[in-house]
Amino acid sequence: MIARPASSGHQLAFDELDLSLRNTTFVVVDLETTGGRPNEDAITEIGAVKIRGGEILGEMATLVDPGRTVPPYIVELTGITTAMLVGAPRIERVLPSFIEFARGSILVAHNARFDVGFLKTAAARMDVSWPPFQVLCTVKLARRVLTRDEAPSVKLSSLALLFGVGTRPTHRALDDARATVEVLHNLIERVGNQGVHSYPELVDYLPAVSAAHRAKRHLAHGLPHAPGVYLFRGPSDEVLYVGTSADLHRRVRNYFTGSETRGRMKEMVALATRVDHVECAHAIEAGVRELRLLVAHAPPYNRRSKFPKRGWWIALTAEAFPRLSVVRTPTAQSLGPFAGRTAAVEVAALVAETCRLRTCTRRIAASRRHDGCAVESVGGCAAAADGPQDAETYAPVAQKFRDLSDGISSSVIDELLARIDALAEVELFETAARLRDRTEALVTALRRMQRLGSLARIEQFVAARPAPAGGWEFVVVRYGRLASAGVARRGVPPMPVVAALVAAAETVSPDDTPLRGGSPEEIALVARWLESDGVRVVSATEGYCEPANGAGRYARWCRAVRDISRRERDN
Repeated sequence: MIARPASSGHQLAFDELDLSLRNTTFVVVDLETTGGRPNEDAITEIGAVKIRGGEILGEMATLVDPGRTVPPYIVELTGITTAMLVGAPRIERVLPSFIEFARGSILVAHNARFDVGFLKTAAARMDVSWPPFQVLCTVKLARRVLTRDEAPSVKLSSLALLFGVGTRPTHRALDDARATVEVLHNLIERVGNQGVHSYPELVDYLPAVSAAHRAKRHLAHGLPHAPGVYLFRGPSDEVLYVGTSADLHRRVRNYFTGSETRGRMKEMVALATRVDHVECAHAIEAGVRELRLLVAHAPPYNRRSKFPKRGWWIALTAEAFPRLSVVRTPTAQSLGPFAGRTAAVEVAALVAETCRLRTCTRRIAASRRHDGCAVESVGGCAAAADGPQDAETYAPVAQKFRDLSDGISSSVIDELLARIDALAEVELFETAARLRDRTEALVTALRRMQRLGSLARIEQFVAARPAPAGGWEFVVVRYGRLASAGVARRGVPPMPVVAALVAAAETVSPDDTPLRGGSPEEIALVARWLESDGVRVVSATEGYCEPANGAGRYARWCRAVRDISRRERDN
């Protein structure tokens, strides 16, 4: 084995943002083997060259004892004989050294699938962990950069001849690796003339993209490497698309490269004339602002913006003899929201039946009795089963729904579970399964409303989470809505930052609906952030908790039902 030590210069990590190609460390590797099948053949030679900024930092080359004879056609091709490999180290000794040599670099090979395939197979046989190398194939890069007329073949020997490299390929590992280094430098020089100056840009460049599409990459210029929301605008300054990212510059730039494969997005980019942005303190603020912008603009290329105010609620009417009504706008006594009206109607029918609420739509004065309904064996009004009622007698029926919605009592759910068990006991399994699925839909919607409502009831809630780069991310939440957000960077005293955020927070005016007038999507986004790992409560005007007798008690049962339903559909 021969090796030349790497330079003592600092090697930048790949995950540093927008690492330029000049500052990127590559390890160009080439193998010789006993054949072309990684699972059956073995490595006979490894050659590798480490480079950065056009400078060779180190080299590694060694023969490898494959533990078998070398086929005659391989001897003729490479000149490596079985006798030459006697006494050479086995792959068990060589591979760990190569991995250490290449660690932290971009792995480059000519026809990388072949070379990397052999290396990964050898690592698997040895039970050695193969690092998550980024891999660049110079065959693919050459085919992307060079025209067929200029390079009918992209074999290493053909490219070496085309570029007039100093080291000619000889089918020996180190020579071929050195030749690949020169080919790589020539290819990088070509793409540099097309505005590709970093490794992420090089990866994005590999898929074919039209010149007009790529020409719009200037729209990403000036965007910060920071979290936020971006807005693509069209010829009339209309908002075409709204998105969010932890790195605005990188995300928007990707729309003008081959990494964007969605037809709708390519169409959107073709119409776009500029990109606006709103820089945010952290990801949760970006997510909330995105939701609000979707509602404000309903951009045509956002799928979820087609119905930004969708949602159906089951509301208890304000009458002497209340009933359930499916509405778009919630009232103080509501259950929801549901994504579709059909789902809301089915749950409303189940609740009305169980609570014995009337289902007729005629108005009944408080001075009259509810006695105009006949009991029917199928599909009748459940309230009629109790006979004639006045408003005072009927009041506990409506209260039963209120107690269910507010989490004061779960008697309705318990009654439904008992009915499911009773149906199963008499072997009416299909009827029991239908009731089970309807009950699960009720409990799931109720749990979501009570969980979000618990947050929406709190006047002010301040929370913190450790920031990825150190320091703290803060949110100020008022009645479930994000009122302020900020960051105390490493070394900055956090409490003065909190005080400033609270002072500058938006004023929120709640109403008496279950979510206090807030958007279910926004409150759900904030709730997920508050329930994520590492979040700490800084202050709160009251406790953040779900009702003790709410639907949360049945969360495990709902998960089991969903698993059973999924298996039933699969079978």
